[in-house]
Amino acid sequence: MKNNRRDFLKMGGLTAIGLSSSLSPAEAGDAAQAQIDQLMKDPKQTFNMSGYAAPKIDTVRIGFIGLGNRGSGAITRVNRIANVQTVAICDIRPAKIANALKALKKMDIEPITYTEKEEAWKEMCQRPDIDLIYIATPWHLHTPMAVYAMQHGKHVACEVPAATTLEECWQLVETSEKTKKHCMMLENCCYDFFELLTLNMARQGYFGELLHVEGAYIHDLLDANFKQDQYYDNWRLKANMRNGNLYPTHGLGPICQLLNVNRGDQMDYLVSIQSDDFSMQKKALELSVKDAYFKQFVDQKFRGNMNTTTIKTHHGKTIMVQHDVSSPRPYSRIHLLSGTNGVAMKYPEPRISDHHHEWIKPEQMAEMEKKYAPPIVAKIGELAKQIGGHGGMDFMMDWRLIDCLRNGLPLDQDVYDAAAWSAIVPLSEVSVNNRSRSMNVPDFTRGSWKTNAPVDISLNQGANTGVKPPKV
Repeated sequence: MKNNRRDFLKMGGLTAIGLSSSLSPAEAGDAAQAQIDQLMKDPKQTFNMSGYAAPKIDTVRIGFIGLGNRGSGAITRVNRIANVQTVAICDIRPAKIANALKALKKMDIEPITYTEKEEAWKEMCQRPDIDLIYIATPWHLHTPMAVYAMQHGKHVACEVPAATTLEECWQLVETSEKTKKHCMMLENCCYDFFELLTLNMARQGYFGELLHVEGAYIHDLLDANFKQDQYYDNWRLKANMRNGNLYPTHGLGPICQLLNVNRGDQMDYLVSIQSDDFSMQKKALELSVKDAYFKQFVDQKFRGNMNTTTIKTHHGKTIMVQHDVSSPRPYSRIHLLSGTNGVAMKYPEPRISDHHHEWIKPEQMAEMEKKYAPPIVAKIGELAKQIGGHGGMDFMMDWRLIDCLRNGLPLDQDVYDAAAWSAIVPLSEVSVNNRSRSMNVPDFTRGSWKTNAPVDISLNQGANTGVKPPKV
């Protein structure tokens, strides 16, 4: 079945069928859905990575790939955690390597370097003295690097999204199961303070039965996407020539944890609708007048401004997730959860209902944050704020990953989460390209979601990983 699935994809791919001019919208939608269904007919799960505890690693030896926007901060942040050793770093750009070495030298760290060659990262993954590969590269490289690293005996921590196609999602799942190596998508928003607070409150029944959740990535990146030195080879601008919700996981990850998706419930199907583009092509035209480099983008068709994707779960819950990176709007991930007894919403400011159709007062919020503080926040929350990384959530994510690896504990995010949350990218694309056709969401757990345990937020048997003092 695995080979049949891949042969089926080689016939043209989901996007190609969805855009075929020889088919009516209804026929194209039927053809696309047939491919989705084919992808879902997979053999039984070979090994369940949900709840899997890999052997303990006392000192986690790490190799970093990608030292740009995300990687440059990760290398110093991760090295504030005790029992971590940075063995090697890799980036195709020598200048990024030089900057990283300068930062690490202040921490008395001198890693092996890999640079200039397109596949230098493969040489690093082949090293026997690395336990974890930390990937912070352009999106299209995430899956190839993660798969190769697992095949060479490494656990993987990969920036978001972990995959850009359904086939890549399955590659991650199959490789993780076969090698018994963790593949964690680095969804830092699952470790933000309000998201953790509401997860703990939901676990304790404060909101009653959750029935609807919302998340988003609404972030004005119009100027940043067109800056030639912002993203390597303008990869992010080029990625925006694809329809759909291209970056769903910041909003989706935390609300999937609220609904226990892959761990008691499962995303069943989705519908996606998208506005036209009113900003990006216009920006390309404006810039091309002054800079000939941008003329190549003038005739390109960019994704629309706002994508809205709605999802229904097997247990009847609903999810809305939005994506807009080209409208002049204040930043928002929404993070709204609605239950039978209460509501919470993060933006424009954190608010929680008091079960009587009103938001609780600010002084009550402070009491709530203290009463329902999750164990990880109680233990390292203040330290995380000092070390930083999006207000501290990046550090809490890294610390929790290392603590789980050191103590032989299941990770908070497993390969099924990486696949399911990333799958919204291609599924929403097909839906948009076929007049918002309803699309089935593959079950990457092959049915084990019915018995998988929810994410453990109790710091069970862990929390003994320390932090290194800063170098003066």
